[in-house]
Amino acid sequence: MDREWSINDFEIGKPLGKGKFGRVYVAREVKSKFVVALKVIFKEQLEKYKFHHQLRREMEIQISLKHPNVLHLYGWFHDSERVFLILEYAHNGELYKELSKRGHFSEKQAATYILSLTEALTYCHENHVIHRDIKPENLLLDHEGRLKIADFGWSVQSKDKRKTMCGTLDYLAPEMVENKTHDYAVDNWTLGILCYEFLYGVPPFEAESQADTFERIKKVDLSFPPSPLVSSDAKNLISRLLVKDSSRRLSLQKIMEHPWIIKNANRMGVC
Repeated sequence: MDREWSINDFEIGKPLGKGKFGRVYVAREVKSKFVVALKVIFKEQLEKYKFHHQLRREMEIQISLKHPNVLHLYGWFHDSERVFLILEYAHNGELYKELSKRGHFSEKQAATYILSLTEALTYCHENHVIHRDIKPENLLLDHEGRLKIADFGWSVQSKDKRKTMCGTLDYLAPEMVENKTHDYAVDNWTLGILCYEFLYGVPPFEAESQADTFERIKKVDLSFPPSPLVSSDAKNLISRLLVKDSSRRLSLQKIMEHPWIIKNANRMGVC
């Protein structure tokens, strides 16, 4: 889809969701009938929150990444009031909604999603991209149920350690909470959080207040509620990812080789 676009090239369909800066619609390219998701961002909002630089970075990172588990950004265009991102359409929507509906996932589903994410993050890290905000709301499912990382708003392309605290509280690694420098290992930490949440239905350090969650993350106050549905292999993987010393967290390669992943994950990435 490498060409100059305008809003007249698309038939706009139903809204898919809305965020701080705009809305997302299902749309169809008039000539080819190709279905996409069109993210509409209001320039006034970008101005208000000084988000121009961040949006440009997000667009540049996402358009450069081509992986089956990364939502593809085909291109963008703008008019006097809005910026439009032309995105791959993920027919089955947010993983968060699927998790909310089911309460938790089976070990086979959870392992398949974790493997897909690990493969996508391996690709991102090889391209010096740290995602920094992996959470169920930022993960989408296509028509086959294949997982796609969708939102690169907090991502950064860097070989150096970073200082900015960003992301979503329940998923933040201890080094971010303590305002220390961080690197790719923050994404590995998040895989541990997600694995726990997929199996138990809640993130592991959830607490009454933000301050309490901060404390639990800093102490890595991790416990596993008794559940006949969660194996010792799954707990082992989570425990080896939720490690305070970021250099000792399980590597992405070791996640893919972990017995729980080998035993449970569908290598085709479809649940």
